[in-house]
Amino acid sequence: MENLPETLYVDPTDGSSSSVTTDEFSERARIEHFINLLYQPLHREEALVLLNKERRCNDMPVMLWNAKNVSFILLQEISMAYKLLSPAALSMKEATRVCNALALMQSMASHPDTRMNIVKAKLPVYIYPFLNTTEKAAKHFDYLRLTSLGVIGALVKVEDANTPEIIHFLLDTEVLPLCLRCIEVGSDLAKTVAAFIVSKILLYDEGQRYCGTFPERFFSITKVLEKTVDEFHGKPPSQLLKHILKCFLRLSEVSRACDALVKCYPARLRDPAYLNFACEDMAVRRMADQVLQNLARSI
Repeated sequence: MENLPETLYVDPTDGSSSSVTTDEFSERARIEHFINLLYQPLHREEALVLLNKERRCNDMPVMLWNAKNVSFILLQEISMAYKLLSPAALSMKEATRVCNALALMQSMASHPDTRMNIVKAKLPVYIYPFLNTTEKAAKHFDYLRLTSLGVIGALVKVEDANTPEIIHFLLDTEVLPLCLRCIEVGSDLAKTVAAFIVSKILLYDEGQRYCGTFPERFFSITKVLEKTVDEFHGKPPSQLLKHILKCFLRLSEVSRACDALVKCYPARLRDPAYLNFACEDMAVRRMADQVLQNLARSI
């Protein structure tokens, strides 16, 4: 197995300490046992739960990726729920099982050694149907959206040499409209993660061009963000507001988009009194002020 020494034998008379502790061996053995349970349909649901309890183990994503057919098994778990999405017939128990499979995929999307493998295998597209759901009444549908967003969020969270390729993949597979759908229908937490993903896409030149150059895409984004701001009751969720402002800031840096943004920027975000009330973080307030400065140059 990868990362294990050639022998597990430790000479008790040897004064040197092993680089891998007994606890780590025990942890890996436990994970291997749970992975083996995945191959047994009757124990698969239990295995998904047990593996998720081991997510603190840094080696688990690599072990999952290298284990034969595990990615296929996770896709099986995910795809079995498709037929229950419309009409909405997915139970809480079924949604929890799918979320456990998605959480393991998220762990692989977060790990530097498996992150690009996930993208090159195009695994994220299999979770897109969950991002396209509109069911609001049932909480477990929102859990499903949120966990699915977590996989995409994990892919874009770390900025490194691979990120532009990941952004290109996400744009090419049209994840952006799905994130906008989640901002429209999701809980505050789902809205926040979806807005975070959109802001990360806009952070890169390709994403900024994709969103800010074509009128249809530009107006679809600004319409959803404007509606979200207008629907805030009381003090808005700070992280959600921050990511929305990041999106507006990047759009305001595109000349043609800025000209259009002057007409559709939310009135609330132009009001100093509201910004004083809403922006708890001074960095967020400075961001809001910068958007207004960019808009002022276009008038």
